[in-house]
Amino acid sequence: MPDRLSDRQAMVLRTMVNAYVGEAQPIGSESLSHVLPMKLSSASIRTILSELSGMGLVEKPYSSSGRIPTERGLRFFVDQLLEREASTRSKLGSYERRSIAVSMTGADTDLVVNVASQLLSECTHQLGFVVSPSVERVVLRQVNLVRLSTERVLVVLVSKTGTPYRRVIPDEGEWDQPELDRIGALLTERVAGRTLVDARSSLIAEAEALRSRADALLTRAIELGRRAVAASDHDADLIIETRLALLDQPEFHDPQRIRDLFSALETKERLLEILDQMLESSGVRVAFGDEVDEPRLRQCALVATRYGPMDAAQGVVGVIGPTRMDYGRVIPLVDFFSQMMTDRFSTVVD
Repeated sequence: MPDRLSDRQAMVLRTMVNAYVGEAQPIGSESLSHVLPMKLSSASIRTILSELSGMGLVEKPYSSSGRIPTERGLRFFVDQLLEREASTRSKLGSYERRSIAVSMTGADTDLVVNVASQLLSECTHQLGFVVSPSVERVVLRQVNLVRLSTERVLVVLVSKTGTPYRRVIPDEGEWDQPELDRIGALLTERVAGRTLVDARSSLIAEAEALRSRADALLTRAIELGRRAVAASDHDADLIIETRLALLDQPEFHDPQRIRDLFSALETKERLLEILDQMLESSGVRVAFGDEVDEPRLRQCALVATRYGPMDAAQGVVGVIGPTRMDYGRVIPLVDFFSQMMTDRFSTVVD
């Protein structure tokens, strides 16, 4: 990867990427000459394209075609040529920001992640997704228990921001709802202000201490509490509200690419691993091609960032689409949604 390009090389590469995003086909020197901000002859443009090709930043998909940016070229564009602060102002107008903000603030707490996923898909014309915060790191405020049947109890773990996390646990006891309410109150006293991990350790320690006491209700409460806060492999939810916008992209007219993508989404654990690796550092991150260590996503780009308070459980919001993506618009949109969701989940519900 070159450290830098000349002003003309940077201008041609930036213009080519933008033209390719709009046209979805190789761009020739004649076409570029009409959209460059500076007047250059076709011969000069061909020379610069040849230089960029020698650096591995552009390529000809066919011998007689124009050129397209390579993954290396897209990486250079995203990292070096995209003015992120300026693009946030120019790509997101005040009306669009207000419209998104109204939809997000008006959504019920339970549904805000679903609304964000839907809106992000509509705004980007890609596949918008949200990963809910892992309940393992959520700070709890309350525990509610609801009898579903003689064999099952619904546990509702309420975070300090008011977000509910629901689990169904087996319970063949004969405790009626008023008794479950009292058990919930006992558990709330013990878990309020703790993360799930801390609550689990505390309840295990208290269960050991209760072995010599004949307090049936408390013993029962601790036993149900241990089951309620047990570790689960399904705490982080991948929310995708619609896939229709993505189907409009010409790259996904190929049924095999659609099958590969949807298959990768079904195996959400692998996608969550990829996102964790991507987001080791802060800010909006972009990954595509060989950077995405998953064959079914090799022809896709991921744009994602975390949301939520820094001192609490964080989720992920982002977009999946073809590598031919309008990064100048998608990146600020993902960043804006992250800010909106962080503000929403930072509000403590009294």
